Amino acid sequence: MSQTDALSTDETAGSPEERPFDRLQIILGAEGLARLRVATVMVLGLGGVGSNCTEALARGGVGRLVLVDRDVVGPSNVNRQAVAWRSTMGQPKCDVMRRLVADINPDCEVTTLHAFLDKDRLAQQLDALPRPDYVVDAIDTVAQKLRIAQWCQERGYREISSMGGANKLDPTRLRVSDVSRTKADPLCKVMRKECRKRGIRHLQVVWSDEVPLRVEPITGPRDHSTRPADKGTILGTMSYIPPVMGQIAAGRVICDLAGLHNPQAGDRW
Repeated sequence: MSQTDALSTDETAGSPEERPFDRLQIILGAEGLARLRVATVMVLGLGGVGSNCTEALARGGVGRLVLVDRDVVGPSNVNRQAVAWRSTMGQPKCDVMRRLVADINPDCEVTTLHAFLDKDRLAQQLDALPRPDYVVDAIDTVAQKLRIAQWCQERGYREISSMGGANKLDPTRLRVSDVSRTKADPLCKVMRKECRKRGIRHLQVVWSDEVPLRVEPITGPRDHSTRPADKGTILGTMSYIPPVMGQIAAGRVICDLAGLHNPQAGDRW
């Protein structure tokens, strides 16, 4: 075996003494990792964005997760959702995600709510759950997104909300900013207007400035994760755009909770 092969094998195998979060501690430091271990992150929606975000949070050392979703895994979820496998078809996404988190980090405490968030009772439903240090909104419905933003603002919770990823191709166009600084994205346009009307002063969002492709819509069985609320068209989604959005959201949450910031990242971070 050559020296190069030996190095490659050693790097792949790792050290028997190495612990799951040692690589994180190199960047976060012991204090940053400790902050994450006692933090509670609430993820609302376990579709393409939310499920991949939750996986990254679990791998990132977050100690407590509160997961809310109303759906079960369906065939159309396979192209982008961390919970979607042949073996999980028909199972509640909350249950699948709980098992996945336990397999990644058994020390992570997980609370789940398998329920529809009624916009008229949303505050009551969420107030009954453990108090979060950060909220990730990965729901597609505008009415719920606005109520979530109001709920977070009223209670002083930090939040990051995912905007539109449908019919888009370029993951390098994704960024994080206040919704007031967004452009091109149709969902952002609606959210900007409605936030102003409702007095929502700031809303941190993951969004893309890529103009969505013009594609021929199709109709089919209701799939909440690919269809906008109250509309009959199913939107197209690439396998990588929602997961990258979820990873970006998780990155912002982890860095904020750990007290990290990269000043060279600029507006894209």
